[in-house]
Amino acid sequence: MKKARNLLAAALLASTTATSATEAETQLLQMIASGQAYSAEQLMPLFEQLEPVSIEFMLGTWKGGKFDGGSEPDPINWYGKRFNSENDVEPLLVYGADGGIATYEALGRAQLREIRYAGTVSAALIYDKQPIMDYFRKVNDDLVIALATSRVSRPTSSST
Repeated sequence: MKKARNLLAAALLASTTATSATEAETQLLQMIASGQAYSAEQLMPLFEQLEPVSIEFMLGTWKGGKFDGGSEPDPINWYGKRFNSENDVEPLLVYGADGGIATYEALGRAQLREIRYAGTVSAALIYDKQPIMDYFRKVNDDLVIALATSRVSRPTSSST
């Protein structure tokens, strides 16, 4: 079994500050280590500079995190996401009452596809029964960042 890798989530939106994927990776790692909250305006330029990921890269279990600095409530006790195959994704894993990991079924399952976002083709998660898509970019071999979009809300991002 693969070790759980990391996925981060947070709101994303606007223009550019870093000049390369390496610089973007360094900035994101510093932001994560700080434990502070970051805005979409701070995260989006970094997201857009990161390398795409393939569907194969995403397979496995990813532990999640958010860029909210711990300020946002977590009503489902979110753990992360599990990508079993291109057509079988458990988009929300949660900590169970026993401390184990369980699938949160309320929003249904999902699938992975390679989709273009901001001019880059990369793996994206598409919920089967929700108007939600998560676009993934690689920070490093053990960390990706996700930009979540919905037809009913503004973009948010997470890391897996």
